[in-house]
Amino acid sequence: MHSVARIPLFLGLSLGLISACAPQVPDSGATYNAREAELASGVASAERLSPPQAVASQTLTPSGTAVPPAPGAGATAGTAEGIAAETAAVLASSSTAGRTSAVAPAAPAPVVASTGLSVENDFSAVSENRSIQSDAALIAQNNAQYQVIEPTELPSRSGGSQPNIVAYALSSSHPKGTRVYSRSGINLQGRADRNCANFPSADLAQIEFLSKGGPDRDRAGLDPDGDGYACGWDPAPFRKAQNG
Repeated sequence: MHSVARIPLFLGLSLGLISACAPQVPDSGATYNAREAELASGVASAERLSPPQAVASQTLTPSGTAVPPAPGAGATAGTAEGIAAETAAVLASSSTAGRTSAVAPAAPAPVVASTGLSVENDFSAVSENRSIQSDAALIAQNNAQYQVIEPTELPSRSGGSQPNIVAYALSSSHPKGTRVYSRSGINLQGRADRNCANFPSADLAQIEFLSKGGPDRDRAGLDPDGDGYACGWDPAPFRKAQNG
């Protein structure tokens, strides 16, 4: 019986200890109502206001950097020492601001190119100076000065009895290297090589060959193969020019 009676007593003591140790929960509603009443009355308690914060005694330049106080800043205002300290501080801050707030030079204005039309391409300008009648007169003037030159035969070479190699090329038909005329002698090719070296061109060698009895005879020793063409002269270009 005694043990059974002790159980309710023990439970009661335990619950009392737990409730005593539990933290007290503030009444948020009451706190809110009290704050609203203070704001409505316009009066706030002195203990709720934050204390004033100390302000640094350094001076800020326009760039945001602090200027340390000048020597003697703690001197009494109005005295010679205080005035000198204030003047030094102002001069130091102005010189620092002038160095840190340099303004970049302005960029030069862009050069705009002229996009106007020329007089020839401007319709209004052309219409003021020209008309349909003036254009017709100008076309007629150009047509009057226009001349058509018809092709003619090549003029014949005048003066001298020098053979005409163009006429000779057109009068013959066999190609270069074809033997047509007989040649006799010893070492004809060697003799022709030595003699052909004396002429600056094959055309001049052909003229000399024809003037010395060619193509039938080769007295100058310039046509060893007997084709009628001296020193490798070729009549094909002249024939091609005639046939077009």
